[in-house]
Amino acid sequence: MAATNERLREPEKEPRIKRSATRSLSRLWPYVRPVRARFLTAAGVAAVASCMGLVIPLVLKWLVDGPVADREPGGVWLGGALLLGLGVAEAGLFGVRRWLVARPLAFVEASMRADLYRHLQRLPVSFHDRWASGQLLSRATTDLMLLRMFLAFPLTFLVVNGVTVLVGFAILLAQQWTLGLVLLLPAIPLIVLCSVFETRYAVVARTVQDQTGDLTTVVEEGVLGIRIVKGFGRHRSQARAFRALTGRVRSTELHKAGLLATIWALIMTLPELAIGAALVLGTVQVADGDLSAGTLVAFLSTALTLRWPVESLGFLLAMSQDAATATDRFFEVMDEPTAEQSTAEQSTAEQSTAEQSTAEQSTAGQSTAGQSTAPQRSTSRNGTLRTTPQDGLRFEGLEFRYADAPPDAPPVLAGIDLHIRSGETMALVGATGSGKTTLTALVPRLHEPTHGRITLDGRDITTLPRDELRELVAVAFEEPTLFSATAGENVLMGAAGAAEADLVRALQVAQADFVHALPQGADTQVGEQGLSLSGGQRQRLALARAVVGQPRFLVLDDPLSALDVHTEALVEAALRQVLATTTALVVAHRPSTVLLADRVALLSGGRIAAVGTHHQLLGDSAEYRSLMSGIEREEAR
Repeated sequence: MAATNERLREPEKEPRIKRSATRSLSRLWPYVRPVRARFLTAAGVAAVASCMGLVIPLVLKWLVDGPVADREPGGVWLGGALLLGLGVAEAGLFGVRRWLVARPLAFVEASMRADLYRHLQRLPVSFHDRWASGQLLSRATTDLMLLRMFLAFPLTFLVVNGVTVLVGFAILLAQQWTLGLVLLLPAIPLIVLCSVFETRYAVVARTVQDQTGDLTTVVEEGVLGIRIVKGFGRHRSQARAFRALTGRVRSTELHKAGLLATIWALIMTLPELAIGAALVLGTVQVADGDLSAGTLVAFLSTALTLRWPVESLGFLLAMSQDAATATDRFFEVMDEPTAEQSTAEQSTAEQSTAEQSTAEQSTAGQSTAGQSTAPQRSTSRNGTLRTTPQDGLRFEGLEFRYADAPPDAPPVLAGIDLHIRSGETMALVGATGSGKTTLTALVPRLHEPTHGRITLDGRDITTLPRDELRELVAVAFEEPTLFSATAGENVLMGAAGAAEADLVRALQVAQADFVHALPQGADTQVGEQGLSLSGGQRQRLALARAVVGQPRFLVLDDPLSALDVHTEALVEAALRQVLATTTALVVAHRPSTVLLADRVALLSGGRIAAVGTHHQLLGDSAEYRSLMSGIEREEAR
């Protein structure tokens, strides 16, 4: 498991360019823009409330220099009433701010989460092969929670506290400019400290959020693989591995807390020293008669009021860095090109190459202009395919290599040329690792070919909208995937608009009538990944999902591997009726499955080594005979 996690975190380990927190956070603007009016209003209300607190020292100055000095009880009561009114108004305005931002925050978070999920559905399978699900889950939960917290508090109060500090220092300088300059002295050291803190904290914040994603992955794998963990008695070793990972997260969190404690201590100490110096200097000025007692009280009260806006700077910067890191992680996924975008880029590159090739061929073709070379069907990737409307499924010059494969590694598939006639069932046979599953994944465009093309009834699949393509082609994989839904919902996922009659028919074809015996029949929840069902039951439901929409093309990757011999015979008998009305490519590992096909293609070394009927290949291909005899001997055991 640890090795898997390291492999899946490869995208996270790439060196990252030093980024600006402001630039990162500015990418949130498209999500904030629809609710900007309420956010700006909330910020304005908070600024007014905060500045209202700066009026209190002015009231105190009036009280000390006026009613208190003149011993006027009426003025004291009036001053007390003013202070109470200001306090109540300040609290009320902060309450209004919270009310104003509550709904926009929920809207922004929901919009970002919906966009992330929608984008994940559109990303190519190769992306999901490289990324750990726990990393994606942490971005959809923890990171978005950090962004909501940032929008709720730090974003507003960075603005509000900045306005408060500016207004407050303007008041201080107006009251006594010499004392105001004393309080301004820590400004330069604070700016330097905050810059250093921001750089160091950003690295630690990114590390802890990546480690949290790894931790989420381990928990998810431990829960989904609980049968393996218990079956092999590995719960203690898994617990030790988990404790080691949590230990690393704890160490990083402690380092993060240490940085925050250091900057906060320095940010609190410097202003306190400045206030102390201003107090001593102000007291001397009062004693000398250069300053009134009320002015000193007001000055110190204003300075103390500014303590929180200044001292909160470290806390707000830390939350802003966390939010900036969360924003980077969110957009790392959102910036990944979708399958459509990747295809468009590949098509542009191929078109440039094809145009260059066409220009070269046209020059050479002038010398043979008199020859009659018009083929019945063009093989040019950009040419018009002249075929009958029911041409079936074709692979033409197909080559495929995985994006993360070493440059010197041979392609998984090389030069695949195969024609499955309309209405024909072709069995695909080959040794383990020969590329059978990869070839079947190219038909519904779960992966994109490196070179060559695939056509359905003469239409290049890259020219078909993906929705249309996946209505034409249905798939069933060897490893069936079910969702936390009812048995019926899992089957009907295979065809939009399928009716109850289609569900019943599909269950009959897949010999999945066990569904009717479940506690609530087809409405029974099958649990996460269908683990409440047996392997054979899950595979039959996956097969029913593939045939429920009566697709024009059917791609089956060894769909009967988990069935017992009796059930397999029943499924094959029902499946023959479906195969008679569709064009099918079936990956086969058993002779009984091979016999469902009209013809057989032998895949060897990433190439089609032979094509023919089962009996023809038994007579003509030693590799095929060896493969089939080995399977038969294994089944005989």
